[in-house]
Amino acid sequence: MADTAEMIHEDALPGHESQLEPKPDWTPRYPGSDRLKGKVAIVTGADSGIGRAVAVLFAREGADVVIAYLCEHDDAEKTQKLVEAEGARAMAFAGDLGERETCDRLVERTISAFGRIDILVNNAGEQHPDKKIEDITEEQLRRTFQTNIFAMFFLTQAAIPYLREGASIINCTSVTMYKGSKELLDYSSTKGAITAFTRSLSENLIEKGIRVNGVAPGPIWTPLNPMGVPPRRSSRISARAHRWAGPASPMKWRRASCSWLARIRAI
Repeated sequence: MADTAEMIHEDALPGHESQLEPKPDWTPRYPGSDRLKGKVAIVTGADSGIGRAVAVLFAREGADVVIAYLCEHDDAEKTQKLVEAEGARAMAFAGDLGERETCDRLVERTISAFGRIDILVNNAGEQHPDKKIEDITEEQLRRTFQTNIFAMFFLTQAAIPYLREGASIINCTSVTMYKGSKELLDYSSTKGAITAFTRSLSENLIEKGIRVNGVAPGPIWTPLNPMGVPPRRSSRISARAHRWAGPASPMKWRRASCSWLARIRAI
């Protein structure tokens, strides 16, 4: 894609989980039972946060995992070690998935290394808060849509030839699609597009026996939130994430969603 928008350079963006305090809770709470044994999963944005929680949980359930990320190499290296510590094989892949060629390379490398793709988790995303719509630049608008929705199209298109009956695609949308967010106009718009894409793709692939689902979290304590929201709101998210039985840690949310969706057979 020749006209791919460049990264938006802001202080502390993109975020590194290694620099977050307190640390996000991504550790699986239960022993695996081989529900995903023999499966191969691509998880985007798997270097940290929700993506890391999914990658480690999939590994605990027996899947080999491809860890796709942008440029946070320290976080990705840790995720890879965590996946391998669960007894699974792991491969890290760095690149901008907003470029079609990058998505093609990711799928090619996955097939070369593992020979198959059973699960695709489109989780990678970015956000840039702005108080006024006129503050959103064309560069930022293009970049946000490129990362959040174009990448899903490109990677799904690249993976489809290798997905067999029973495969699963899981897309990460957001509660902002339903509720809106006054300071995340462009981000919320991409999440609405993702929801429509998910519903339509499900109809498109149902005859092939490929499941397509979306998950819509609220605020989760990951690098995306403290690095992409005002400091006062970031502190509130952190507090929620670390209350007893709080709703906003990566593992509590992913345990009840992606693992379940990935292991159910296609109808």
